Amino acid sequence: MKTVGIIGGLGPETTSEFYLDLVFSCQKKDRTHRPAIIITSVPMPYSIEEDAISKNSGIERCLPFLIDEARRLEKSGADFIVMPCNSLHIFLKEIRNAVKIPVLSIVEETIKFLKKNEFKRVGIVSTSATIRNKLYENAFEENKISYATPTDFEQEKMGKIILNLVTGMQNNKDREEIIRIIGGFESRNVDCVVLACTDLQLLIPKYPPLKVFDTMTIFADATVDYMLQNNSST
Repeated sequence: MKTVGIIGGLGPETTSEFYLDLVFSCQKKDRTHRPAIIITSVPMPYSIEEDAISKNSGIERCLPFLIDEARRLEKSGADFIVMPCNSLHIFLKEIRNAVKIPVLSIVEETIKFLKKNEFKRVGIVSTSATIRNKLYENAFEENKISYATPTDFEQEKMGKIILNLVTGMQNNKDREEIIRIIGGFESRNVDCVVLACTDLQLLIPKYPPLKVFDTMTIFADATVDYMLQNNSST
């Protein structure tokens, strides 16, 4: 079984959920032994995180921290690296260039999932940084998947909700707001909605008229599959 290195801590609850997903998913697929997981919690100054999420500025200041942690994981014996945080995939190319081991992409794995299930038009709920950098939009266009995004006003609300989540605050008001935003996609003829901010799964937003997929769950499944590639039961 391959050893996975997780660049985590952004936010911490999401990282812990991702860790548990890997452990239990591996347990279901391979009962020989527990998975090998190395986690590094990025020592990111709160000011950088807050500016990136709520003000949509200065996210480039995250890159040196991410490269340092990727190299730390490589030196620690990780066979490949993953990042549960969607927004940080803006720097996927730079991180891949900084290490010699593979770095999986949450965007690429989500695209594989959507194509496998033949979804043609997808609603995207994410951070402003992810939207601004067209992280999913460009990937969808390349793969001939149509998409819809929240209004600017809704996106501003999203930033405040996500900041609450990464600082450990969860409340029903935020959950209701996310559900309302997801509900707005119903009139826009989407096949499904993807939560392209992994912290949003903490609110467990459900909207029965539409299929809502958490990119973190998709990514966790893909990570486990990669861990078990060429695995021997001996």
